[in-house]
Amino acid sequence: MKHFLFVMALFVSIGNTNAQAGKDASITTEQIYRGSYPKINELVHTKLVVKFDYTKAWMYGKAWLTLQPHFYPTDTLTLDAKGMDVKEVTIVKGNSTIPLKYTYDSAQLFIKLDKIYAAKEKYTLYINYVSRPNDLKATGSAAITESKGLYFINPTAADKDKPTQIWTQGETEANSVWMPTIDKPNQKSTEEIYMTVPAKYVTLSNGLLISRKKNTDGTRTDYWKMDLPHAPYLFFMGVGDFAIVKDKYKTIPVEYYVEKKYEPVAKKIFGHTPEMIGFYEKILGVSYQWPKYDQIVGRDYVSGAMENTTATLHQESAYQNARQLTDGNAWEETIAHELFHHWFGDLVTAESWSNLTVNESFANYSEYLWDEHEFGKDHADEHNLEDMQGYLLSNSDKKDLVRYYYADKEDMFDAVSYNKGGRILHMLRNYVGDDAFFKSLNNFLTTYKFKTGEAGQLRLAFEETTGEDFNWFWNQWYYGSGHPKLKIDYVYDNANGKVQVIVKQTQADKIFRLPISIDIYTGDNKIRNKVWIQNSIDTFTFNYTQRPDLVNVDANKALLCEKTDNKTTENFIHQFKYASNYLDRKEALDYFTVKGLKELALGLTDKYAGLRRQTIESLMESKFATDDAIIKSIETIAATEPDKKTRAAAISFLTATGYSKYQPLFIKNVNDSSYSVAGAALAGLISLDPAKGYELSKKYAADAKGTLAEVVLHSLITQGQEEDYDVISNLFNETPFGQEKIGMAFGIVNYLVKVKDVTRIKKSIDAVMAVRKNIPAQYRSMSAPAFKQAFDGLGKMKGKEIEEYINNSLNK
Repeated sequence: MKHFLFVMALFVSIGNTNAQAGKDASITTEQIYRGSYPKINELVHTKLVVKFDYTKAWMYGKAWLTLQPHFYPTDTLTLDAKGMDVKEVTIVKGNSTIPLKYTYDSAQLFIKLDKIYAAKEKYTLYINYVSRPNDLKATGSAAITESKGLYFINPTAADKDKPTQIWTQGETEANSVWMPTIDKPNQKSTEEIYMTVPAKYVTLSNGLLISRKKNTDGTRTDYWKMDLPHAPYLFFMGVGDFAIVKDKYKTIPVEYYVEKKYEPVAKKIFGHTPEMIGFYEKILGVSYQWPKYDQIVGRDYVSGAMENTTATLHQESAYQNARQLTDGNAWEETIAHELFHHWFGDLVTAESWSNLTVNESFANYSEYLWDEHEFGKDHADEHNLEDMQGYLLSNSDKKDLVRYYYADKEDMFDAVSYNKGGRILHMLRNYVGDDAFFKSLNNFLTTYKFKTGEAGQLRLAFEETTGEDFNWFWNQWYYGSGHPKLKIDYVYDNANGKVQVIVKQTQADKIFRLPISIDIYTGDNKIRNKVWIQNSIDTFTFNYTQRPDLVNVDANKALLCEKTDNKTTENFIHQFKYASNYLDRKEALDYFTVKGLKELALGLTDKYAGLRRQTIESLMESKFATDDAIIKSIETIAATEPDKKTRAAAISFLTATGYSKYQPLFIKNVNDSSYSVAGAALAGLISLDPAKGYELSKKYAADAKGTLAEVVLHSLITQGQEEDYDVISNLFNETPFGQEKIGMAFGIVNYLVKVKDVTRIKKSIDAVMAVRKNIPAQYRSMSAPAFKQAFDGLGKMKGKEIEEYINNSLNK
């Protein structure tokens, strides 16, 4: 699952520093050991026959479950079956069935079998039931806000602007809302699903579509079959009016299920998928093991994406039109993440949620691997840094990567399992080298495919492959918490030709053991020294005949750490010019920014667009923003830069100068194919003539996304009146859930002060409340003060009726 930790950063940025991410776990629940779920019985095969009642939002189900005792003989079975109306439980004997005694507590079925079954002795149950997901009262995955498992989207077509769809979301243990099962990650089962749906809809499930049968009542029954075992939380059903865009990798079918208006652009969004499969096969040495790979985009799905085996579900943010894709595919890394789960997560599944790192740390790191392959190392390293910063901002340094004590399994889906875990794999790769790293992964996948795995077994795979002990690494990074905080100083002794590098670990509680490289530069010549940091203070001494221009600690920039690196200005200038890594150059630019040095302008000609863009943004806030030479350089970038986002940054810089001479540049770019460039140009025009900019904003509102949408909305909100309500409301409603929409929500609340129509006010309050509800639960408390403050102001302005409506909505 790829869910997003962006909300935390957003609300930190707007000043909610006193809010806490998620609820505090009670001491009682934190003391419960969360190991692997005991295997008394194990799933072998699951057959489901289902049909849907769209009016009631119910599913009528029949299940045939084949199981066997794992080791000890047993005459009992416990199944997860949440919120169901259970009609019948029998055991299948040939062509007949025998009723079984059972009790049911609305969460689990406790079944008395007809006899004692021995280890590996198979038996099959038949269960007739009704799933009523909307009647379920349960808490669940923080990534999806609730654990209904089965979601009916606009089932009665009451909303004419939204399609009718059905989709499921199983992780962590929510599929047992719509199918009785042993809903644990250490269970695996083959699968058959017969779905009866209105004939106008298409279906998607795991495995292959075997047959489609038209029925006389206007419905159709589709038969899907997965003959390879996978975990219950990966079972999936999707139903709706989708276009199916066909692709392939070698002989493997690859298909994209999208709303029909996105059919022309589907391959532009998802079209790298076949290449990704080939790339991951090559580096892992393990072929894609599944019979096909499909991806589907679901309305109102807010979890980011979910790696259901062969049927990945994406949220609406995946949808991008051709202009959005001009700025780059914002969903590329998510597509890579979910695909990689088909090796780490689906093929080898975490034995327990405590070992979620087996799934999510690898999927997180797969984003780096794909970025490095497709877009280059600088791009990948930029993403790597963003993920590391996401972990450092999360205040999670007391959490182990593998945790057997936690309040709720959903707590495992955090910046430690994702961001930190991915960075740990990056350090491991840097230490052992690419050949050993990927051969070790091959060893792990080959040994445990179609089974489950733990972090300890991953260690053994690395030890078996390399012949080296890795207990020190696993104890430190997998079974330990925190990260090193380094203070680095340099002492040069020119008389004796020696330089001392003094590295102090300043973090509390533990000392890390860190293998690193130290590069010593004289001009463009570099000498590499491999050393170990392993004490509270380590001093490394190197000889020289000519004083070095730069001593570069952690030369590969692979460490997960915080550091204070006490280099001189001259050192950082040399580092920017001669050290090749993205972080080498970024650290130098950051230093120039903090120190207010004109050398910051060196970044305008960096080889990587991301650093050119950062340089422009930093210069705009610096004392050099009025420097004629710098302005001239940025004018050139605004006119000729091939990277759209960097060109947009340059236009924004020129806007900030306030010079009217740039009006022709803004007019030229306001219709650019890139929303980023067009948005920056429109903002420039608005800054020169707000009234004219307001009229242009109304013109562009119908086709505004990304930066252009943000600029248009801000103009309409600040300059517009009630007559602009429909345009503003449509722009907000058309924006899929994500960080952009959350930011817009506060602007909508402010705009409602100008609106007098009570019906309109309430409609927009409902729309903003829906955004608030969709924020992942672990960050909802962080956002709550900002929403409350905004709504309190609106309520006071609009009077008692609206104030009560807001309070009732907040308390739902």
